[in-house]
Amino acid sequence: MGAAPNMTNVQGEHKENGYVNGIANGVNGIHQSRANGSLDITVLGMNSGTAMDGIDCALVRYRQSSPKAALHMEILQYDEMPVPQWIKKPILRMLRETNTTPSLMSQLNVQLGKMFGQAVLEFCDKWNIDRSSVDLIGSHGQTIWLLSMPKEGETQSAFCLGEGTVISGITGITTVTDFRMAEQAVGRQGAPLVALIDGLLLHHPSKLRICQNIGGIANLCIIPPDSEGGVDAMIDWDCGPGNMFIDAAMRFFTDGEMEYDRDGEWGARGTVNQAIVDRYLATNEYCNHTPPKTTGRETFGDGEAQQLIDECLAQGMTKYDTVATITRITAQNIIKQYRGFPQLFAKADHIDEIYMCGGGARNPNIINYLKEQLPRTEIKKLDETGVPSDAKEAVSFAQQALEAILGRAALVPINSDTLTPNTISGKIAPGRKWRELMAQAIAFGHGKELPTVKEMIVDSAYTKWKP
Repeated sequence: MGAAPNMTNVQGEHKENGYVNGIANGVNGIHQSRANGSLDITVLGMNSGTAMDGIDCALVRYRQSSPKAALHMEILQYDEMPVPQWIKKPILRMLRETNTTPSLMSQLNVQLGKMFGQAVLEFCDKWNIDRSSVDLIGSHGQTIWLLSMPKEGETQSAFCLGEGTVISGITGITTVTDFRMAEQAVGRQGAPLVALIDGLLLHHPSKLRICQNIGGIANLCIIPPDSEGGVDAMIDWDCGPGNMFIDAAMRFFTDGEMEYDRDGEWGARGTVNQAIVDRYLATNEYCNHTPPKTTGRETFGDGEAQQLIDECLAQGMTKYDTVATITRITAQNIIKQYRGFPQLFAKADHIDEIYMCGGGARNPNIINYLKEQLPRTEIKKLDETGVPSDAKEAVSFAQQALEAILGRAALVPINSDTLTPNTISGKIAPGRKWRELMAQAIAFGHGKELPTVKEMIVDSAYTKWKP
């Protein structure tokens, strides 16, 4: 390849990519010599969100010349694989009804493992990827229940299905799962799980940045400038409802034919009932709870959404007014989270940049409201970092799988319940290349404890993905 090209890191500064051969072998993934104990591991990260609208697959190559050097990453391929209706319907029905049997749970765990394993095969076949070039899989699984903030008499727990041994058995690739339970095991809440990549992608010498995700649940990560602590001072929490209420309303009004408000079209046609919005946000226990806090479908599921829908309809509102009002709850609550906890974050009106990701980032009704409320803040898409916003969570689980194999503690937000380092961040189901993978992991750093990564360089922006 000749001389290595200049690469751009996320702070907008140019750095030389010291790896002359780059990814010359592309998605075929035939690695260069791993001489001198350097790190070179290709990981397939997988994620299925609360809406089960697809399986995100991100194939990421990680390289690091030494334990104290910056971690280099490049997305080799990203795609969204379909979720088969035969398993989507019973899962969503179970989540809505919140009742099941041990037999059904056992079967669904295996069926979801098969679904994720099959998604790996289809992803590799579609993009002509030799499975032997994939060293590792990081699969988040399907969250069934997250009890992160237990009441008296309850036990903190997380339940994600999609058996890792089934995935590794189908693919032959070492698989890491159960990231949420691993976090709870050291005393944290098990969510959000993406501060690691948010901080590494977005920390800046002088700018205060927020990564705002709007998936089924909205969550944020605040990254102070490096001069004020940077990745060592970031904080995160789940805001509350993201798209979950909106999606439930769309399914209700269309008898399931529409699962989301595409481009915010329905919301734009309606009028917001501000009284309903204000009353909901003033009285909702979670939205007013001081962080750290995490939530999910168990708090903001279809039952809660239906109560809002019924309230809107009882006041004679149209379906468009209802969707507009529910959308405003999501948007206004995000601002409420920025401004509502000054003991944690007192600079809501001094945010330099917000990087948006998740499906809600494509809803103009939400984005326009944020712009109105924060006129001095520049609102961008996470894609500008070189990582597509749709791929962020899959990339995050790829990196968490990498850290699990290395036994390396990841960054922890300072507002967490505990700052205990977590060097075993998931459950590992060995694949055919397990011994080779562990040999490389042990050789990297010569068997000594590895320092936490605090600098990551995106070697090349991934621009092939078009949602």
